[in-house]
Amino acid sequence: MKPTKRAYDHARDPEAVERFLTRTETADGDHRNWLQPRWEYMHAHPHSRQLHPEFERFGVWEDAGDVVGLVHIEDRLGVVYVQLDPRYPLLKRPMLEHAIQHLGGELRAGHGVYVFLDERDQEFARIAQSLGFEARPEHAEPTSCLKIPEPFPEVSVAEGFRIQSLAEEFSVEKVHRCMHRGFNHEGEPPEDELEERRIKLGSANFRRDLTMVAVSPNGTFVSFCGIWPVPDSDICYIEPVATDPDFRRLGLGTAVVMEAVRRCSLEGAKTAVVGSDQNFYRSMGFDVCATHMAWWRPET
Repeated sequence: MKPTKRAYDHARDPEAVERFLTRTETADGDHRNWLQPRWEYMHAHPHSRQLHPEFERFGVWEDAGDVVGLVHIEDRLGVVYVQLDPRYPLLKRPMLEHAIQHLGGELRAGHGVYVFLDERDQEFARIAQSLGFEARPEHAEPTSCLKIPEPFPEVSVAEGFRIQSLAEEFSVEKVHRCMHRGFNHEGEPPEDELEERRIKLGSANFRRDLTMVAVSPNGTFVSFCGIWPVPDSDICYIEPVATDPDFRRLGLGTAVVMEAVRRCSLEGAKTAVVGSDQNFYRSMGFDVCATHMAWWRPET
């Protein structure tokens, strides 16, 4: 059958898209889709939740009731991602046209749209160029991977600190303070954001027993690593990681990441993935394994 396009339905489509992303995780083709945990985490993030009324602008393509293509934003209009079943290459042009027509926004570069495309997909790149997009390598999104070693190295921690999971102590307040400071916000975290933090820590596949924190001698959480086993695969996805600036350069960030990865490896994970190419991850053995090029098109 020929795929048909419709508007995204936020009431029923999140799970359908999750099934689509899981189904295409190992599919052959030049276009890499998101891993399912990134999609789930997006729906729990307050920036994305504020944009729920805009989600109806997303374009969904279906064939025989299955999602085979999706054009969407994550946390702002104008920054667009495409998810594609590789069996449907003829959707590439209409997907980009949908982004131009429906998902543009006001950005630093002006009013227009950035679309992120797997750099291996040269056909998508040619179509983007024909539609007036220009590659912007400075805004590309790298993904780094770690082949989990066997045997797993010992995870060490600075004297006086300990590493534990949120299953051992679940405190939204302590996590909130660690994340607030870890992402370089000054002062104490606003109490009116606690409910949003609680929502983020309560998504369907969030695992308290795999989510690791570093605990200071006075009992506060000072480093955090979230990790998500990717359904039906041997991959785990790291998101987010943050360390209180007062406790950096003590190896605590490395310790929580590696302990989270170690615990996932005990459940069969063989590769850890993170959406970054920072030296912090390289120092642990991560290497860039994929890049999504940013393609910019101003409104004309």
